[in-house]
Amino acid sequence: MIRNCERLTGVFMSESKTEGENAEQPAPAKKKEPTLNLKFLSHGTLESKDLDFTRRFYEEFMGFEVIRPAKISLWIRLGGNNIYAVVQVMEGKKSEMTFLNHNGVDVETEDDVDEAHRLVVRDAEKWRLHKISKPAVQHGTYSFYFWDCDDNAWEILANPPGGYSWMFERGDQEGLGHMSRKFERPESTRRRTKPQG
Repeated sequence: MIRNCERLTGVFMSESKTEGENAEQPAPAKKKEPTLNLKFLSHGTLESKDLDFTRRFYEEFMGFEVIRPAKISLWIRLGGNNIYAVVQVMEGKKSEMTFLNHNGVDVETEDDVDEAHRLVVRDAEKWRLHKISKPAVQHGTYSFYFWDCDDNAWEILANPPGGYSWMFERGDQEGLGHMSRKFERPESTRRRTKPQG
């Protein structure tokens, strides 16, 4: 089933500014030294109901690199050194990942998002994909969401190389910030139109 992402979240955002947004904002505080001396955000964790099926999905459909370091887990990665551990859960113990806890996978342009969406819809039955939203401009990018056979939520989005680093480099935002539909996105991610003539 195809759904509009705004209906999925139940949130409708307003572009109008409140009085507080028009007021001058205080200067950001000087950055404090962190308590912990950490070096690298190395991994996250997903859950799986069937590691063999999930591995095929990750390799054949998503294009991830996959290894199986233990009988009960996979490690996956794509485009960098950050990995996800994918751990087998006991039957009946896996719940659906909430929308806000989704996992983002980048493509280059809006056209690439549309093509990925076409393929997700086409292969939904084969890979047990569901809750597929329509592509839309949202939170600073063009994207869509779907849930996989393990009820993990995925977002496929247009981002330049380096993912959301372009947005991180902009620093703190005021008001709706990147949640505004009018938020300025990198030109390289936008739909490429053919010159007329």
